[in-house]
Amino acid sequence: MRSEETATTLDPVDIRLGARLAELRAQHGWSLGELAERSGVSRSTLSRAERAEISPTAALLNRLCGVYGRTMSQLLSEVEAAPALLIRAAEQPVWEDRASGFVRRSVSPPHTGLRGELVEGRLRAGADLAYDRPPVPGLEQHIWVLEGALQVTAQDVEHDLGAGDCLRLRVWGPTRFRCPGPEDVRYVLAVVLP
Repeated sequence: MRSEETATTLDPVDIRLGARLAELRAQHGWSLGELAERSGVSRSTLSRAERAEISPTAALLNRLCGVYGRTMSQLLSEVEAAPALLIRAAEQPVWEDRASGFVRRSVSPPHTGLRGELVEGRLRAGADLAYDRPPVPGLEQHIWVLEGALQVTAQDVEHDLGAGDCLRLRVWGPTRFRCPGPEDVRYVLAVVLP
């Protein structure tokens, strides 16, 4: 059962996202049990996410994106209006994973015919965000820190980035984004599909 606080803070994007997740599962002809086996996410969590009883975490969305062969930005753009060529700052979709302290602004969302996208990420001090696999194997990422410090772990190597530093990599396995503090970190993530 949804708490009073969750019911009043649920974002309309979460409602559309839940409907899209249910639609994707139906398109594949999978039961909740089949999707749970494929994703490693419990049936109850999947059901609650589809009914918009919970706001899915970044880690949960990453697992589902891997199963459905999409990037997180692609999935989130599917619940927004059709992407425009010019995206004004006020129109850039913002999504928050309150559990991990991650705020994601889709500065340049996926667009038909384009392989790249830009995301502004913010992590509060002490936040730790781990992905067990990339949504698309071999995904190219460029991570440019604008403010604060960011630790990125990929292929079992930890990279310490400060303001102005840029890390370029292809993602094949687990990754981890951690803000060691003392202040929050703000960074740009350029994503290019293989």
